[in-house]
Amino acid sequence: MTTQILANDRGQLDSLRVHQADNVRVALKDLPAGHAVDDGERRLHLAEAIRHKHKFALRDLAVGEAVIMYGVTVGRATRPIQAGAAITTDNTAHSTATSEPQARRGQWQAPDVSAFTDATFDGYHRPNGQVGTANVWLVVPLVFCENRNIEVLRQCVADALGEDPYRDYKRMARELLHGSSGTAPVEPSGERLFPNVDGVRFLTHTLGCGGTDDDAQALCQLLAGYICHPNVAGATVLSLGCQKAQIEMLQTAVAERDPRGLRPVHYLEQQASISEEALIREALTTIFDGLSEANRTPRTPAPLSALTLGVECGGSDGFSGLSANPLVGAVVDRLVALGGSGILSEFPELCGVEHELIARCRDDAVAERFAKLMEAYQRHAARVGADFSMNPSPGNIRDGLITDAMKSAGAAKKGGDSPVVDVLDYTEPHTRAGLSLLCTPGNDVESTTALAGSGANLILFTTGLGTPTGNPVTPVLKISSNSELAARMGDVIDFDAGPIIRGEASIDELAERLLRLCLDTASGRYLPRAVELAQYDFIPWKRGVSL
Repeated sequence: MTTQILANDRGQLDSLRVHQADNVRVALKDLPAGHAVDDGERRLHLAEAIRHKHKFALRDLAVGEAVIMYGVTVGRATRPIQAGAAITTDNTAHSTATSEPQARRGQWQAPDVSAFTDATFDGYHRPNGQVGTANVWLVVPLVFCENRNIEVLRQCVADALGEDPYRDYKRMARELLHGSSGTAPVEPSGERLFPNVDGVRFLTHTLGCGGTDDDAQALCQLLAGYICHPNVAGATVLSLGCQKAQIEMLQTAVAERDPRGLRPVHYLEQQASISEEALIREALTTIFDGLSEANRTPRTPAPLSALTLGVECGGSDGFSGLSANPLVGAVVDRLVALGGSGILSEFPELCGVEHELIARCRDDAVAERFAKLMEAYQRHAARVGADFSMNPSPGNIRDGLITDAMKSAGAAKKGGDSPVVDVLDYTEPHTRAGLSLLCTPGNDVESTTALAGSGANLILFTTGLGTPTGNPVTPVLKISSNSELAARMGDVIDFDAGPIIRGEASIDELAERLLRLCLDTASGRYLPRAVELAQYDFIPWKRGVSL
């Protein structure tokens, strides 16, 4: 499913046909009505003005005829569409087809990775053999009733360590209120007390009680994934005591992932404490003792086989599937060829390309599990009156992603072309080297939360419209699909894939640059924008329907 920029399109910067089987082209800039477009040996004139990122028909399409992009069906005409007319929600509806897949088992051609043969990254080696790209202490509530105490701890720890991520904004607020004569906050000395630790991360959520037993179990499994994450040195857990998600449930989930008990975890119960003050004192003690212990682990070289990339897209636009997503897929392919791993999630955004992914599964058992999880998800959505076709947001549609299948065909490119070695249900840990599929909703933060929970120690997040999403334990690199976004939101974007759209750089060229940025990030030499902004988003999936 590699994006194919056809030979007759190279250097032509006004529009693009992605695959030779396509019957639409993508406008790379605003095109006026009557504009002449050369498509192979044929020339057509646009029947109307086409906005950049939107698609237009290459020939007349009758009612019911398939709209094809990326070589797959992404919709069907609901009314006649004239050659050179725009593909819109008024004339096209979501549709997919399980046509003959392009992918075949055993046919993957691994990319040339000779430039990275001896490459390593500087990571934190854990006693169980895992390697972290960060080293954090985690503070976790078992139930929403403890969120307030988590916030107390967050502020106390930030103040004690002199590492308040919002100190500049607090100074700004004082200056706005009092003028330049306002009392200036005390500046930190610049000397870190725990130089080998990347910080303390605090989770909050709205679950733990009032839901079903399955909700409580899922929460505990997710929290266990975070506590046992390779980027986590240890954890402090706060429990109220009477909630549905009991300490014993979390302990069991942690033991499944850490059977030798190598990860230090401290469980504190407020209803068993003599006072709130005593609870906070004990929690702070475990945090600071944990930081001292974690600080004894320095970064040391690790093989690329210890790196697992979670891939995610959010705020997608009409260029995402042409630049940022296939670029990330090319990086995943390179890492897999080097012995590492990738995790592709967002099952609603794989709708329409299932047959391609099934054909890439390494064996029938993996293919069958993927098919069953997709079918179960769709059945559950149907029971509450929802459907995967509802996935595209108004922003997606406004920027040219007219149907879910169109969005999915581009979104799936984040997984590259390597064989699918495993399929994971929500909260299941990643265990096999290579590309895995993970059942999550398409919601950006719910999916990113799940990727980290299943063991991704670095996340690549593509966006065309811009999103500040980050994660508490896993560094998130943001890749823009277009250069205008990279310039306008440079404070949240780490890498620009826009040169691909302009024909100034190939996917292969940028893939090597992005992989090197991944290694710099995994080694602590580059700090992602989301980390600089302390953007630590965490939203568990309450397993109803979330598209």
